Amino acid sequence: MTQHLTRRDTLAGLIALSAAGLAGAAFAASLSADDKALVDKATAYLQGLNSAKGRFIQTDPRGTQTQGSFYLQRPGKARFAYDAPASKLLVSDGRFVSEADTRLKTVNRYPLGQTPLALFLAQDVRFDKGVVVTKVSRLDGGFSLSMADGRKQTRGTLTMNFTDSPVGLMGWVVTTVQGSTRVRLTSLERVGGLDPKLFLTPFPPAKRTGRP
Repeated sequence: MTQHLTRRDTLAGLIALSAAGLAGAAFAASLSADDKALVDKATAYLQGLNSAKGRFIQTDPRGTQTQGSFYLQRPGKARFAYDAPASKLLVSDGRFVSEADTRLKTVNRYPLGQTPLALFLAQDVRFDKGVVVTKVSRLDGGFSLSMADGRKQTRGTLTMNFTDSPVGLMGWVVTTVQGSTRVRLTSLERVGGLDPKLFLTPFPPAKRTGRP
């Protein structure tokens, strides 16, 4: 799942990789107590991000920029929609993840439980297994966590950027052999609730009637 979506160079691929990092991480031996404290701060922040919406700008390895809106409703639900003229849409309805082309009316679906996205949208966000936190860096007004797949099933690294005081997610960078794809969140707002229609599966298959 992760490698398939990454080759498509879409936000769906970035979220898949991000989810792999968010699923849980073993600390590299070189991390200090202060580093681990920042990891704990990030974990607590993400655990509390139950319902949110915002805007993003994505820059691919070729320098092409696209943007769109995102919505999160934990547990299980998310929506990432690109602005026109792009026609990409990623929706998790709590059971399946759908990657759709709104222009062609096509969609690929995957069981949520078989994708790394399920780990980010889980009831409990954890940073204690599966992925290695290789580096914690201090930024101007924030910090970043760099991660790699501890099982070595996915090549590349994920770096998540946070503000500090208060903690907030600024975006992430996925680096693979193809280069680096950057997502910057231009806004992120906690909300009390979101319209359930945002998370409906796009282009559901027609219901069959009668005998096959």
